[in-house]
Amino acid sequence: MTVTSRSAITGLLLVVALVATAAAGSAQAPPATGSSAQQKPQTQAKPQAAPAQRQNPRLQVPMDPERARQLYVPTDPAYQSVGTDYQRDITARVANEARYPELCRGIIDFKKVSYRSRIGDMDIPAYLFQPIEKRGPKGHAAMIWVHGGVHGNWGITMFPFVKEAVARGYVIIAPDYRGSTGYGEAHHQAIDYGGYEVDDTISAVDYLKTLAHVDQERLGIMGWSHGGFITLHSVFRDGHPFKAGAAIVPVTNLLYRLSRKGPGYQWDFATQKRVQGLPFEKPEIYIERSPLYHVDKLKVPLLVHVATNDTDVNYDEDQQIVDALRSRKPDLAETKTYVDPAPWGSSVGHAFSRRVDPKTLERVDSPEQIDSWNRTWVFFEWWLRPYEDRSKPPAAK
Repeated sequence: MTVTSRSAITGLLLVVALVATAAAGSAQAPPATGSSAQQKPQTQAKPQAAPAQRQNPRLQVPMDPERARQLYVPTDPAYQSVGTDYQRDITARVANEARYPELCRGIIDFKKVSYRSRIGDMDIPAYLFQPIEKRGPKGHAAMIWVHGGVHGNWGITMFPFVKEAVARGYVIIAPDYRGSTGYGEAHHQAIDYGGYEVDDTISAVDYLKTLAHVDQERLGIMGWSHGGFITLHSVFRDGHPFKAGAAIVPVTNLLYRLSRKGPGYQWDFATQKRVQGLPFEKPEIYIERSPLYHVDKLKVPLLVHVATNDTDVNYDEDQQIVDALRSRKPDLAETKTYVDPAPWGSSVGHAFSRRVDPKTLERVDSPEQIDSWNRTWVFFEWWLRPYEDRSKPPAAK
């Protein structure tokens, strides 16, 4: 093929390509506007149906009414302590109190007192135990001893330990703060766990101020279980009056505790007037009322004893406060974990250091009880100096 022929064929192919491109472009161009252009009717797009909303899978599961009943926890304060026999509690308290005059004769000056809570709404009854022979002004160290029980009261089985404290020179006051049993429905229903009950307890100091022989610079506080919980709150507060404190098998973490104990236990908390809810509903309240989250506020010496076989305040709860104190307050906290101490009562190790015969009111000692109390006495003697009579001038050296 000649060069001329190739050029002709190439030109022809180029023309064909240009024509095809033009035709494709005209096919894609939008229709012309104006009266002369033929308008094609436009069809409207059909609206798409909204996607079906996913149903909560929990609502698709058949409910077991019996399990639902077991898990139900009300929040209405009207259901706090349903079925409580208030008169029975009063009768039991009065019967125990009637034993004190004979028990204390010749060794302890005992009387029942009351004082106004700093909250201003209630009078708080309390047991006062003092040496018969009192020293002069500021002659005695004093302690507030705080009972346990979600709803409980000062127990007469604490008497042998009270007797030892008074013999060592202490004045002991034991308040039945709001929520305690044995004082009727109003006092019982006023329970405020981790709230106003702490103020009720600290307010006992106001009564101690009326006793000239009590040295306000030598005040301590000690509690067991719920009382240990109140003790922790007291020494974690700003401006408290205590030189030292001891918390034995204390409640420490309500967020954790209520989850572990279940609905029956949760009921007593969720129905309190100043709570009215469970931890997932009122987390701020439960955090504020859990001593574990206030460890950094500790500024005075603190003794804590716990037991690994405690089935009330389980060790997995108490271990939290022990670890927190050891890691963050090692210079102030003295902690001791008793491994499976000799049991006492239904909660196994919970009362390991309160082993007392309820009839004779004599100690039923175990090695762990002896050790715990020896450590406790030494701890407070070091910080409160109960043997010193500061009403007298210091002896010349």
